Amino acid sequence: MSRTEAPPLPEPLRVPVADSHTHLDMQDGTVEEGLARAAAVNVTTVVQVGCDVKGSRWAAETAAAHAEVHAAVALHPNEAPRIVHGDPEGWSRQGARDGGGTAALHEALAEIDALAALPHVRGVGETGLDYFRTGPEGMAAQEESFRAHIEIAKRHGKALVIHDREAHADVLRVLADAGAPERTVFHCYSGDADMARICADAGYFMSFAGNMTFKNAQPLRDALAVAPLELVLVETDAPFLTPAPYRGRPNAPYLIPVTLRAMAAVKGLDEDTLAEAIADNTARAFDY
Repeated sequence: MSRTEAPPLPEPLRVPVADSHTHLDMQDGTVEEGLARAAAVNVTTVVQVGCDVKGSRWAAETAAAHAEVHAAVALHPNEAPRIVHGDPEGWSRQGARDGGGTAALHEALAEIDALAALPHVRGVGETGLDYFRTGPEGMAAQEESFRAHIEIAKRHGKALVIHDREAHADVLRVLADAGAPERTVFHCYSGDADMARICADAGYFMSFAGNMTFKNAQPLRDALAVAPLELVLVETDAPFLTPAPYRGRPNAPYLIPVTLRAMAAVKGLDEDTLAEAIADNTARAFDY
């Protein structure tokens, strides 16, 4: 079995659901092919998420062209320091870049603001904080960008989609300080059960991805177990985080049933009950 080979189509769900976070622009094949495969297993809606200005424009255009696609637009937390300080290693898909300072960050944020006003753009994200490979100078750029995205989401009445990697306390601090939008989604929820209780008290949605199926992910399963049913979403974050038993192979929206079934087992629910709740929650979270 090749690591690059796409996993087989799972048994279709009986209840249609949404993939609350995907990156169709990073997946193999056309958008139409990806949506058709997803629809074949009853994943009938996807939220296409931008990570930079170019990707956000693409997300907005793709949502405008396909009724089953909704867009979220943003500068990823790692994109903010690259804009400000440069990206000599070319970590992003845009290759090596020089830094443009805060003026360049504000220019990029103005583009995100304009895209966020579009009707088929339902979310502002993924934004937040990512301390995995960011030094202190990058953290300041990330927080400035995060606060700007919160303001954009509130002004346009859009959902805020949060990327939180190794930055739980600071993400919660900024949300509390700035005032979270009415609808806030923790994409690829990565906290523990204690943090899930904090998110539940604040009314934040928690979206679980394929990594909740990994052997070492007991803290995620514990968080899912205590997360209120009305605040739970499911996502692929495709092409990343392919659920077990296909870990390491390419992910796509059609694999949502694999993760959803694993989630149902953790919640002690039948899959139809969970699918109905998730379909309703995703529509509420993204206001479609």
